[in-house]
Amino acid sequence: MPKKIIIKPAKSAPAVGPYNHAVRVGNLLFCSGQIPLDPASGTLVFGGIKAQAERALENVKAILDDQKLTFANVVKSTVFLTNLADFAAMNEVYAKYFTADFPARSTVQVAALPKGASIEIEVIAHY
Repeated sequence: MPKKIIIKPAKSAPAVGPYNHAVRVGNLLFCSGQIPLDPASGTLVFGGIKAQAERALENVKAILDDQKLTFANVVKSTVFLTNLADFAAMNEVYAKYFTADFPARSTVQVAALPKGASIEIEVIAHY
């Protein structure tokens, strides 16, 4: 059985609960959901869904960079939105990060997210 390796990138905001930023098992990286926290201050980024989507994706990127991966390595993503009316605006930002060979994706509306965020994004990537 492959060994479980805990990933805690130095450039990421601290986790807001009892979990790790990512876990590697074999050739797969399971990233915890990333909300739009500024890694320097640990505070939520405001400015609408586009600003929050960009910050959440930059937080995902920090984890991928730490593991020498890119968005091209992502095979599955899940996007959680507190308002599905933000779907089109989120997609505009999302498409700037996933530029070719898009991963499989689910997008769901949720009642609330940690710290009052409007979006959370989690990914699974391969090495």
